[in-house]
Amino acid sequence: MGGDHGPAATLAACRAFLERHPEASLLLVGAPAALSGFSHARARLIPASEVVAMDDPIEVALRRKKDSSMRVAIQQVKDGAASAAVSAGNTGALMAIARYLLKTLDGIDRPAIAPQLPNARGGATTVLDLGANVDCDAEDLLQFAVLGSALVSALTGNESPTVGLLNIGEEAIKGSETIKQAGQLLRAAAASQDLNFYGNVEGNDIFKGTTDIVVCDGFVGNVALKASEGVAAMIVEFLRAEYSRGVMGKVAAVVSYPVLKALKVRLDHRRYNGAALLGLRGLVFKSHGSADAMAFGHALDRAYDAARNNLIERVQARIARAAPLLARREAVPPAETPALHV
Repeated sequence: MGGDHGPAATLAACRAFLERHPEASLLLVGAPAALSGFSHARARLIPASEVVAMDDPIEVALRRKKDSSMRVAIQQVKDGAASAAVSAGNTGALMAIARYLLKTLDGIDRPAIAPQLPNARGGATTVLDLGANVDCDAEDLLQFAVLGSALVSALTGNESPTVGLLNIGEEAIKGSETIKQAGQLLRAAAASQDLNFYGNVEGNDIFKGTTDIVVCDGFVGNVALKASEGVAAMIVEFLRAEYSRGVMGKVAAVVSYPVLKALKVRLDHRRYNGAALLGLRGLVFKSHGSADAMAFGHALDRAYDAARNNLIERVQARIARAAPLLARREAVPPAETPALHV
């Protein structure tokens, strides 16, 4: 029911999803009148009398709208009726309801939003957190690294994905005290072989594909996400405008069309839609609010892949391996800043 387009986009995506995955089934949660036109042998309608609006405060979504489609959908995961929940609705409300109903895994204080962004290597970089937690301490960043490693391992089969810590420079002496302390924790995790920590990375490394995973706080991560979407749209529009000018522009457009088409596909953020809310005792995926049917379909695919690859069990196993490190984290002293010599 959520997102900018509501059932017009989500129902079309659901029908295409069922065609792609003949072994899967769906529970469609929402207002019966809005969903009544959808019929499929492997889909069942679950009624909900309320909808969380995109501008609803978290308090309203969590305490007052107890029969919202968002809450009823997540309840299906809690009850074991569904393997995962996917929503394009209010992000803050989704996180609050999911955390309230499902609770966090042992050893994890805060869930994180973990989408994937395209990189120059032809794959995608998993970045977390991208908006769930604005203020994070060093321990949160360590937990994000553990969660991200489990996600990438489950979805790609890479059991030792590389982790980068987003910073203003590669040197260990740079960054805030929080970043320096996080670097200490991550290096300790690498020394005990709990994580494959690469080191500090900068913003451009996300799109270079320098590491498989980049950890950061939610404020910085969300800015990086929105900036990347804006730049991608600007590049595509610029090329389209340049190639439409005059006869030579049209000739250039014909010659370069295959390259331009490939670039457009590569930069299309819809292909990377669907971010896991990691750290919960159940699978919840957040779709972009502006998602069309194609984008929402990718979010469904990501949730499906996570469920069939036992993401929750993999996260729990990796947390268990890192438990001694997580237990020692409060004993790590503040990072020391080396003396500067001129």
